[in-house]
Amino acid sequence: MIEILVTLFILSIGLLGVASLQFIGSFSNADALNRSQAVIITQQLAERLRASAKMSNTANSMVVDNSYFTNNLYNFDNLGACASGNTYNCYCLAMPAAIPDCSSGQCTPGQFAEFDAYEVSCSMAATNPAANINLTCSDNDLLDADACSAGSRHRIMISWPAQNWQNIDRQLNALCNPANSNDPRDCVVLDVTL
Repeated sequence: MIEILVTLFILSIGLLGVASLQFIGSFSNADALNRSQAVIITQQLAERLRASAKMSNTANSMVVDNSYFTNNLYNFDNLGACASGNTYNCYCLAMPAAIPDCSSGQCTPGQFAEFDAYEVSCSMAATNPAANINLTCSDNDLLDADACSAGSRHRIMISWPAQNWQNIDRQLNALCNPANSNDPRDCVVLDVTL
């Protein structure tokens, strides 16, 4: 009888270990899914930038319209508050009237920027509603009319809340977590030069 109890005790400890591994595995899979979806969407935005690029008036290189760097175009910030809290259901199931429909290709460069920002935001909201998209530029010529001059570096960043398991501290990336940020975030960063 004692041998059976010892065997059951050892078996239960082993099963607890397997259950713990299963939990850690599902947590890691969710993190990997967030990261891989963010990589796909950053590449999608980079391709949209390349497709919208035109020759610069001041240099022998490509530039995109200044409207791409309007921050409130991304993450549905230009569309107001969502009543239900689910941004994908609010904005992506039907295109809002405020967004120009550039599917036919009959838009100005500024309208294409707004359309591209909307499409990329919908892609992100479908996979991770808590994520944020940000497009910035390290402009190498502040004297011209372009917000991001020819040869400048475009930085696409998608960030989302980081999750800790069992209150274990993680080493956070400084790019994802500026000094004034209170909540820890993970991110994917893609630098592009047109």
